[in-house]
Amino acid sequence: MKRFAKLADLAGLVGQPIAESDWFVVEQARIDAFADATSDRQWIHCDPERAAAGPFGTTIAHGFLTLSLLPAMLASAYAIDDVRMGINYGLNRVRFPAPVPVGSRLRARIELRAFEALPVGGAQLGLHISVEREGGDKPVCVAELLTRQHV
Repeated sequence: MKRFAKLADLAGLVGQPIAESDWFVVEQARIDAFADATSDRQWIHCDPERAAAGPFGTTIAHGFLTLSLLPAMLASAYAIDDVRMGINYGLNRVRFPAPVPVGSRLRARIELRAFEALPVGGAQLGLHISVEREGGDKPVCVAELLTRQHV
């Protein structure tokens, strides 16, 4: 995990990679729990027998499941000591260029694209996140995430 003593330390890092997350395994139990939470039980995600005969040869994670792992990935990637609270502010662009087969190991690479001071203290960070699958040849998720960090 990368640690920053102060939020202000990131201001000079715009345009640079700042951290990468731990690896996260996407098991069938996690896919099924996400399907239950979202009522998206499409066979490609939840029916291993049918999915075995499908285009990927196995079940795959929902794209939105991959996206929902970003907060945990960020938490494992970096910490800012003087930040008392962080809030997800939004997403500008999200794509899922490749599938996530069950059992995949994923990690996020994070680049700081923007640092804007907030009038109430803290800053809004624009993060470019690329989630890679171990052994994959292209990212499984690419997103522009906006977070507000309050000191």
